[in-house]
Amino acid sequence: MVRGICLSAAIAALAACQAGPEAGDNVPGTSPEGFTGIAEDETIIFGGTEPFWGGEVQGTQLTCSTPENPDGTQIAVERFVGQGGISFSGTLFEEGFDMTVTPGECSDGMSDRTYPYTVTVIVGETQLNGCAHTDQQPFEGPETP
Repeated sequence: MVRGICLSAAIAALAACQAGPEAGDNVPGTSPEGFTGIAEDETIIFGGTEPFWGGEVQGTQLTCSTPENPDGTQIAVERFVGQGGISFSGTLFEEGFDMTVTPGECSDGMSDRTYPYTVTVIVGETQLNGCAHTDQQPFEGPETP
């Protein structure tokens, strides 16, 4: 059980935005070496709604937070660069943690913001979908919804 710190175990799936690119699509920021759209030194800010969850990745550290735990829980992650995006893997509360970030316009459905990336988080058997931006690639829309 994830214990509700980053994710709610009661949520089996949360659809907050459109799916990422299909295999074979011409993904912006992709080279023969892999996805180059997010540099290693960028901070990725991610989140979703109902339940509200989010966090950020800086280097090899990922922080997950919820309204009940605004300071968040920090875990070490490994970064993997694929052809269609990037992923981060680690362990959260003795369960496997995987997060993929792929380019694609994304809306959280509540803030009138448009984000440049979609996010899928899986902890154990729980999956959440949300949106992301980086410190260098911001969302579009109101700063305070």
